[in-house]
Amino acid sequence: MSGGITGESGVEALATALFGRVRQMVLGSPTPLATYRVQLHKGFTFDDARKAVPYLSRLGVSDLYCSPYLKASPGSTHGYDCVDHKQLNPEVGTAAQHEALCTALREHGLGQVLDVVPNHMGIDAFNPLWFDVLENGPASVYARFFDIDWSPVKDELEGKVLLPVLGDQYGVVLEKGELKLGFLEGAFVVHYYDRLLPVAPRQYARVLERNLDVLEAKLGAEHSHFIELHSILTAIRHLPERTEIQRAQVVERNREKEVIKRRLAALATASPEMSAHIAANVEAINGTPGQPRSFDELDQILQEGSYRLAQWRVAGEEINYRRFFDINGLAAIRMEDPEVFAEAHQRIFEWLRKGQVTGLRIDHPDGLYDPTAYFLHLQERYFLERARALFDAEQDTRAEQWPEVEARLRERWREEAEAKVDSPLRRALFVSVEKIQGGRERIPDSWAVHGTTGYRFANAVGGIFVKPDAEGAMTETYHRFIGEAPDFDELVYEKKRLILRDFMSSELNMLAHRLNRISEMNRRTRDFTLNSLRRALAEFIALFPVYRTYVDDTQAGLDERDVRYIKDTLRHAKARNATLNVTIFDFLGDVLLRRYPDHLGEHERAEMLAFAMKMQQLTGPVMAKGLEDTTFYVYHRFCALNEVGGEPEHFGTTDAIFHERNLERAIHWPASMLTTSTHDTKRSEDVRARLHVLSELPEAWRERVEFWSSLTRAYRAEMPEGPAPSLNDEYLFYQTVVGAWPMGERLSSGELEEFRGRIREYMLKAIKEAKVRTSWTNPDKDYEEGVARYVDACLDEERSRGFLEDLRTFKRRIERAGQHNALGQLLLKVMSPGVVDTYQGCELWDLSLVDPDNRRPVDYGLRERLLSSLDQEAYRGRPGLCAQLVEHMDDGRIKLFVLAEGLRLRQRYPVLFRQGGYRALHLRGPRADAAVAFAREHEQSLVIAIAPRYTLSALESPGGLASAYEETSVELPASYASMTFRDVFTGQQVRPGRHGEGAVLPLAPLLVGFPLVLLERSDG
Repeated sequence: MSGGITGESGVEALATALFGRVRQMVLGSPTPLATYRVQLHKGFTFDDARKAVPYLSRLGVSDLYCSPYLKASPGSTHGYDCVDHKQLNPEVGTAAQHEALCTALREHGLGQVLDVVPNHMGIDAFNPLWFDVLENGPASVYARFFDIDWSPVKDELEGKVLLPVLGDQYGVVLEKGELKLGFLEGAFVVHYYDRLLPVAPRQYARVLERNLDVLEAKLGAEHSHFIELHSILTAIRHLPERTEIQRAQVVERNREKEVIKRRLAALATASPEMSAHIAANVEAINGTPGQPRSFDELDQILQEGSYRLAQWRVAGEEINYRRFFDINGLAAIRMEDPEVFAEAHQRIFEWLRKGQVTGLRIDHPDGLYDPTAYFLHLQERYFLERARALFDAEQDTRAEQWPEVEARLRERWREEAEAKVDSPLRRALFVSVEKIQGGRERIPDSWAVHGTTGYRFANAVGGIFVKPDAEGAMTETYHRFIGEAPDFDELVYEKKRLILRDFMSSELNMLAHRLNRISEMNRRTRDFTLNSLRRALAEFIALFPVYRTYVDDTQAGLDERDVRYIKDTLRHAKARNATLNVTIFDFLGDVLLRRYPDHLGEHERAEMLAFAMKMQQLTGPVMAKGLEDTTFYVYHRFCALNEVGGEPEHFGTTDAIFHERNLERAIHWPASMLTTSTHDTKRSEDVRARLHVLSELPEAWRERVEFWSSLTRAYRAEMPEGPAPSLNDEYLFYQTVVGAWPMGERLSSGELEEFRGRIREYMLKAIKEAKVRTSWTNPDKDYEEGVARYVDACLDEERSRGFLEDLRTFKRRIERAGQHNALGQLLLKVMSPGVVDTYQGCELWDLSLVDPDNRRPVDYGLRERLLSSLDQEAYRGRPGLCAQLVEHMDDGRIKLFVLAEGLRLRQRYPVLFRQGGYRALHLRGPRADAAVAFAREHEQSLVIAIAPRYTLSALESPGGLASAYEETSVELPASYASMTFRDVFTGQQVRPGRHGEGAVLPLAPLLVGFPLVLLERSDG
């Protein structure tokens, strides 16, 4: 490139050259092979992560995968409550420490995938954007950032934000003196315990003018300080109104209010009399408890502001800002606005430009107004940022040329990428999305992403270890124990209705109000009442079978799957609502399916499209809250299946479906992530793997549950509403302790006490999430205490010796088979098409439950020492090491060994695992259904993975695992017969035998030395 080139043609030439270079650079960047997820917070910082990098590199990880680390609310353990997109979280580390981590990753050849939260922000006092909105309302420069309905159904909220933060009713809180006016650095604020709220700037005059004559008498009318106060009051009166939304007026208000604060702070500092005047007025306005009228002035100041304080309980019905699910402290942001996008991604693109971050994980994309446009914007911005980095590095380019160059680069990028779904530029930046897929729901083809974070895979790979013929017995045991037969689909419907009624009614009200306005546009629909429209919307959302659709205006037609979901739901809604005018559902269908009447103008059509897109933002949260966060804590037939993205109504996964999904991923989404545990999973991969064994002995499980119930009956508390715990919660308790009981024979008293505490806290969370006998919003302390006492009594060595002994005996019986399930699950994950993800600590046995249990500290020093020891022992002799690992499975080293060998195999064959084909392999013989096998192929590279399943009967047979697989073999293509393979774990050389026109691989000899089979071609 030459900086001497000027004029239109020179810029065009510069842009063309730059486009080619950047295109080649970004398309040459490989996708991750294996990620390792860490949760960053004040207990695990950038420095802690940096120290773990050498270990992760030796483990075989290609990318560190970090939780969000932009500035979050103080004490946040997850980072999803970002309060400032421009700053690092100070609790995680400084810019220098972040730089050191990035440098360490680069030196070890690792990339970094960063979790990004585009849907919402934390809105405590540490969020300057939200604070400004509360201070200035619609006139805030950040009003457009948040998804706020400034004209909601309730007239009293016109131009205001409902702020449901009070512990009691507003009047009670006010008259107790819990709301206190204060003066801080030139600004008036209201303190509510540790929460800080702004006072509307125009209300400063009300405080300052109080007893003004007294101040004048002290200072004199001509005193410079008194004159300055009058000047400030004049400035306050001339501030543009808080309802002003014209850009010039908004900018003026923002500028002048800050000038007023600076002047007032300076005046109070310079004048003791002024400081005393302000302090006395503040004290008087704060009122006196016991004298209700003394709070009138403070009440008036608050009423004139841009927010309406309210008790937290009213949020579900009247809140007028979109939230993340039903969490009042997380407000949704309007990522569809280019200004919001730029603000939220400024630091992230800075790190991408420098190569410090190499990929993104996008949290909750279903909450976005237009996910398709968002992902395209990400990819476009990434391309332009990389181009800017090259441009700046060239010494012969001039900064003033960049805007023109950028415009041409953007045009070229859009020509090549935006209109072509198959363009590689659409996926230049690695992007993984936290998309939960219900049923046969797929990622839209138009998304410029590499795939999902892997929930669907987690459920599929775990499900193949569930024995399908146990479904009837397990269902009967559950129904008989609890005394009823819940229907899963009906339960989901009821819980979604519950969420809409009690937790997200305000979001439903806003949608209904918007739909009502649309109905008024047409004389044929104007007679639909607001109430009937609301009922129809609630019914549609409760019956909707997936998380959301993706209707927008980018395509001439709609996605066929979206059309089918909408039409099927409307049909079911009509069938269930005989008393509701069915034409309302037809009207709703017309709006959602873009069937607009011919006479409608562009404005009306835009309103209808906007409604459809807004409704899509609600169906996902309602599904998530109703299914994952409620039904999964109520429907306990087989808790191992109650997982994020899971379908507990289906009893496990067939190997055919598992292979079908792997093949589809290999073809269409080869860089989609593969996970088995995450920070969001309800139970860790190893807990689920152990519970899967219950499907191999359903009768024994029934007997144990009935026996345990008889042993612990005395610990249940009898209450008018029923026992504590309920039979349903008791059934959950048994599965929980069986699944999470630590490995090994016995626990010390201290270990048992710790375990008891973990189970108690889990059960308390579970019963609150269930929302049956207690909840987070309406806690029943008696029930909670009854459940806590029950857990403590059952897990007390002195009081429940018989129960604990029988529980331990049963746990020990299924433990080894559970370990085999976990290892098989791990092998299949590591070899499947996609990016292998390991959640922190799960390279050893991890028997964690839902958060915060799965956020406990991880001992990386121990893991590093164990990995070094494994490498040394493998060097001395793999067969001996494998025998030792099998003998001492409880210590978890065998899991670390399987993971490390699998990840290192991926590193040896990166092209195979990024681009290779997938071939399902079939078995023959007496245990043909008791193993899953497949091959990965690319040119001369070939890998075969075989994982036994349903191993309990094999382990309990006289000859053990290998003997049970005598006469069982894997069928291979004929071309494999001439190949030689190396067993990755044992080092053994393996040659398939010929069988008819094909090849065959007997399983028993391969399972003698190790319980898994992983073969790499060694002669190619």
